[in-house]
Amino acid sequence: MTDRRPSRVTVTSPKTRAVARWGGRGTREIDEQTALGEVYMRSLIRAQLRLSLFVCTLLVLVVGGLPLLFWLSGSVRQGRLAGLPVPWLLLAVLLYPLFALCGWWYVRQAEANERDFADLVDRR
Repeated sequence: MTDRRPSRVTVTSPKTRAVARWGGRGTREIDEQTALGEVYMRSLIRAQLRLSLFVCTLLVLVVGGLPLLFWLSGSVRQGRLAGLPVPWLLLAVLLYPLFALCGWWYVRQAEANERDFADLVDRR
């Protein structure tokens, strides 16, 4: 009889998309906190920062622009729609769906940034 050891097998759940990634150079660089690992992490942080600044700037311009719109346009400020003042409708009906939409888009883009980062790290 031969005394051969059985080969190692990685068991993962079929319900998850996570795959064990062994020996990736990029992950090792990050774990060991080398200069290359710092460059990788800095690139991810910068991408996430750019995205967050874009979304925040968009929301500040829209929310900050509404008072300017009300001040400059007397017809919007004094207008009524279905018995309700137009500024109230804009603030109540327009802004909250816009916040939800921006939040949804931000999460999708942040996840895409993280996927791109993981692909970059694993490719090395």
